[in-house]
Amino acid sequence: MRFMIMVKATKDSEAGVMPTEAEFTEMGRFNEELVKAGVMEAGEGLHPSSKGARVRFSGRDRQVVDGPFSETKELVAGFWIWNCASRQEAIDWVKRCPNPMRTDSEIEIRQIFSAEDFGDALTPELREQEERLRAQVAEQGKPAR
Repeated sequence: MRFMIMVKATKDSEAGVMPTEAEFTEMGRFNEELVKAGVMEAGEGLHPSSKGARVRFSGRDRQVVDGPFSETKELVAGFWIWNCASRQEAIDWVKRCPNPMRTDSEIEIRQIFSAEDFGDALTPELREQEERLRAQVAEQGKPAR
């Protein structure tokens, strides 16, 4: 099972406050544990929402809204993609994580859909397309020789 682990933003992260060397070191140790355990597939921090944008959809219309966005508690400051045997395993890993912020913070865990979750709506042709696209993305991520 794959999960997206989302580090929720805080006033500090939205203000662009960067982690200290000690905080980077502590999180680096945790990330090493995740990699050694075969759990971590990806992980990144995100710039504040002031550097972001949202696109609102209404029928065929598209409206771009530039950040910053006001509801800090609803924003994401960073994420991991983990492969765990269960939701409980993902929870157990998050409980071992150093606090990603200097203040109280929150991490959200959401399971990522797999092809099987979509049933008959994902036809064999659409599954084949999905597998082909995933293979292309994986190939693009390999270093050039």
